[in-house]
Amino acid sequence: MLKKSFYQTEKMVVLNFTQVYCKSATEVLNSECFKMVFGSFVDHLVKHNKVDLVDLLNLVKRPKLAFIELFKLIHTFKYEEIVKIAPQFKEVLKRRELLYQLTEDFYDYWRKLERYSVIVAKKVDTGLQKSVFRQYNEEFTNTILKTYRSVSEKVYNHQFSVYRQLPAGVNASILISRLDWASPDSLYKIFNNVGAIESVLIRPPFISYSAKNKRTGVYKEVFENPLKNVQIKAEDYLCYPCKVGSALTYVYFNKQFMAHGITISNLFEFASSEEVENRKPDLIYLFGYGKDESAFYYDEKENIYVGIAPLDASVDYFGYMKKMLLTLYNVKMIKEGGLPIHGACVHFKLKNKKEKTVVIIGDSGAGKSETLAALSECAGDNIISMHTIFDDMGTFKINDNKVMAYGTEIGAFVRLDDMSSDYAYREMDRAIFMNPDKINARLVIPVSTYLQIMHGYKIDMVLYANNYDDSDEIKFFTDKEEALNCFIRGARKAKGTTGEIGLVESFFANPFGPVQKEAETRVLLDKYFSKLFKDNIKVGEIYTRLAVDGYEHEGPEAVSKKLFKLLME
Repeated sequence: MLKKSFYQTEKMVVLNFTQVYCKSATEVLNSECFKMVFGSFVDHLVKHNKVDLVDLLNLVKRPKLAFIELFKLIHTFKYEEIVKIAPQFKEVLKRRELLYQLTEDFYDYWRKLERYSVIVAKKVDTGLQKSVFRQYNEEFTNTILKTYRSVSEKVYNHQFSVYRQLPAGVNASILISRLDWASPDSLYKIFNNVGAIESVLIRPPFISYSAKNKRTGVYKEVFENPLKNVQIKAEDYLCYPCKVGSALTYVYFNKQFMAHGITISNLFEFASSEEVENRKPDLIYLFGYGKDESAFYYDEKENIYVGIAPLDASVDYFGYMKKMLLTLYNVKMIKEGGLPIHGACVHFKLKNKKEKTVVIIGDSGAGKSETLAALSECAGDNIISMHTIFDDMGTFKINDNKVMAYGTEIGAFVRLDDMSSDYAYREMDRAIFMNPDKINARLVIPVSTYLQIMHGYKIDMVLYANNYDDSDEIKFFTDKEEALNCFIRGARKAKGTTGEIGLVESFFANPFGPVQKEAETRVLLDKYFSKLFKDNIKVGEIYTRLAVDGYEHEGPEAVSKKLFKLLME
């Protein structure tokens, strides 16, 4: 569990409200965290050669401490009185405009940090405690705003006429408790003292920046448990208990990757305290330990799938958090006879009283999500409802002698560059944004409920997304082997979402399980495609043209219109 009152890196601050909670401006200005953040701000000014402000700071000795004292005086006394009380600040106070700029820049510096708070639960999962948890965060935001305004207005020498209720407190907050599930003689006992998240509070828009903005490579399987010699400091990690598809999953992440640990709450269904109490997980992911490369392992004795990623900037991108979890789940599904699908699946209820479930398969950047989003737009009022079953990864299973589709995630990891220009604004109130000013900017947004993704839907159409051929046709296969050749080849033109370049191929367009278990997957592919053709399910290829210059938006729109006509038949 967390021991320190706060934790700080160059880009974030984690506040432990259980140990220290500031209820007034005076407490904020006297806090150790304020002192440390202001010290980092001064270093930032020096590093970026902000000459005017650095010169202002150097008008006094030991400016990192002296200016905190000045802020305290400004908060308490009238501006004119401070010269008499503390004459050492006389020259600083004369430069009112620069002092105001310093105050504003410090406030902006604070707000640009990723800011998190943690509260340790005293009693597990009570409504009262969760209510207090939310209340604390509201009050802290107001306290920070009052502190800023108290100082800034006096330096400005005028009360503000316009007040902006900015999210000045924390971006996200978590309520944690202990989750001791492993026996004392178990290899997994190292996790017993790690704080497990019970509740998450996010203040949108939540924006994070990572060292990387794309993922490379595939995860290799190892045959010795990578946790065998692991020793972790429990206070450096947090656990997000969730459900990846049907699998109970414990994600243990280092606090240095706090943004990714918070973001998965938008992507995978949270597992409540009742669901995890004394329960061994199906999947474990240790994200941020050691220097060895990422790998996964199947613990046959415990029937647990284990993944590990290093504590290194090379995996500082949300794709590395998400894709390992999907790999672990897909390998589990293959073992159990399910066919992992890298694609998107939507269930439509149409005005003509028909219901259709469409699956579009393809690797990253093929245009799956973009086509379905365009389909929703062009169909308009002809669609009564449109439920996303999966947006990236799902599973085919045969139930009641039918091929059924099941989801894995409740959210979507969307590439903004390929969506309509207003998409980000429409989703801003629920989305978590990543590297919004860079190529391959992403957002993670909830799109479904857990009940919806696990319901199971009979499939009506399975399509492969071809993003590189310049055609607007939809082709349907009449021969199973021809269809399998297309789907197994997994061809696409890379769109910069991964480290690949040009026209590339990936077995069954799915490097997250099927590639590692190709022999087993080929058996399943023959079984499922035989069933699809036997049941006269439409199997075909669409041409999204997402990687054809000039058709990034027009391509998915054109194919979606033809797809809509087919749905209405």
